[in-house]
Amino acid sequence: MRILIADDLSPEAKTILERIPEAQVDVRVGLKPAELREIAGAYDALAVRSATKVTAEFLAAATRLRVIGRAGTGVDNIDLDAATRRGVVVMNAPGGNSVSVAEHTVALLLALARRVADASQSTCAGKWEKKKFSAGREVLGKTLGVVGTGSIGALVVQRAKAFGMKVIAYDPFLSEEAAAKLGVELVPLPEIFRRSDAVTLHVPLNEQTKNMVAAPQLAQMKPGALLINCARGGLVDEKALAEALESKRLGGAALDVFETEPPPASHPLFSCENFIATPHLGGSTEDAQQNVALIVCEAMVEYLTTGTIRNAVNVPSVTGEVMERLGPFLRLATKLGAFAGQLATQAACGAPEQIEIAYAGEVAEHPSAPLTAAVLKGVLGTFLAEPVNEVSAPALARERGLSVQEVKTSETPDFASLITVRLRCGKEVTTAVSGTIVGKREPRLVRVDKFELEAVPEGAILVMHNNDKPGVIGNVGRTLGEAQVNIAQFALARDRRSGEAIALVNVDTPAPPEVLDRLRRLPNVRSVHQVTL
Repeated sequence: MRILIADDLSPEAKTILERIPEAQVDVRVGLKPAELREIAGAYDALAVRSATKVTAEFLAAATRLRVIGRAGTGVDNIDLDAATRRGVVVMNAPGGNSVSVAEHTVALLLALARRVADASQSTCAGKWEKKKFSAGREVLGKTLGVVGTGSIGALVVQRAKAFGMKVIAYDPFLSEEAAAKLGVELVPLPEIFRRSDAVTLHVPLNEQTKNMVAAPQLAQMKPGALLINCARGGLVDEKALAEALESKRLGGAALDVFETEPPPASHPLFSCENFIATPHLGGSTEDAQQNVALIVCEAMVEYLTTGTIRNAVNVPSVTGEVMERLGPFLRLATKLGAFAGQLATQAACGAPEQIEIAYAGEVAEHPSAPLTAAVLKGVLGTFLAEPVNEVSAPALARERGLSVQEVKTSETPDFASLITVRLRCGKEVTTAVSGTIVGKREPRLVRVDKFELEAVPEGAILVMHNNDKPGVIGNVGRTLGEAQVNIAQFALARDRRSGEAIALVNVDTPAPPEVLDRLRRLPNVRSVHQVTL
């Protein structure tokens, strides 16, 4: 067996991998893509950080590859779809750098409160402006607003409370009971901005969270409030933030992440007073890098020696034999969860309190745990900042007080197998979506709420409710065409009694927000949402 370490890992990581009997562990750092592809076929396992790009071309050449270990959490440098199609398990190290990110967040908060960066720059320039920088603030007794209470957000809460801060939080998947255990007050997002002396973000970047802090939110914040983002670039409208700092509306801001990295030297924020920028350092400490390397290498050894899958991001923790049978349904389940989660988020109906998953037909004969984990991965991945996989999803759901119910039945009238996902807010069903497998491996959406149809759950999909009137389809097609958004597939269904219809429109590229707004203003269109699978 041969294992390749393609990025800088600690010597201890190599020692762990060498526990495998007769394993040859090669360390070859800094290979160019062509060089990596040339040797790909010689290895059974690959360990990387973020520098090495594991592309579909590499995977096509890596005919022996069984597992990829990513020493870190993000897997943006790995083509997960290609790895899954080729049966390669991709593992990461969830939580291995959470402490480092949380500590960096608190460090930036304190630096802003005492204007450390500006004071240091002034003093190093030969000035002694004690009076100018004596207007710093203590954090004791101040209110911190935490947006997102996943592993990192929860650690920030603990540290803030140790400083004597009052913490309020927004997290649509955190129950009141879980919030009480964490010691935070759950509030709506607008209240976070209105009440907080400082706001820190710990959510993923997606269509719902992009520019979640823009001019309207900044205008709601207390005069002199502070803003920290160590989560994802793109959560903050950076131009609006620069304007808020220039006008003295905010007292300071700190960004560890930017929409474009590295940001240009002419970035408007760089000339703002009491602004701190760091180059995406949140998880980059010696301790974190050591932790993530050891975590992922231990998991790789366990998989290569016993077949046990732990901390995988593209497959559940099951044996290889079960995986072969469940593979297509696992992919379908994840897509159903993501579809339902994104629709529920955009419908602004409140956080789902209950997830119901119904298995009907042949799929009900299989173990449901990995399938349910796949659904939860899809739903929770819509809301959480940290990566969610089939291993962590059930635990994350429990932590947030989500009720998860499974129903099995051997009969389904129209399909050999059917999976249905329902999200409930209170007693109301927010979203219901059903899917099946066509042939041996192709997933299909066959029902959305009360409408029966057939759509491919792939890429960007417009979900449109409209009155069943002539001209709607033509108007939609014309609007998308004028915006150069190409339609790949158009699935339709209608309810004659209510006069309502639905369309699921697969498009080659996501429709920009302004195009979605144009669609919503069309005659007889009731609502338009966009999901990305």
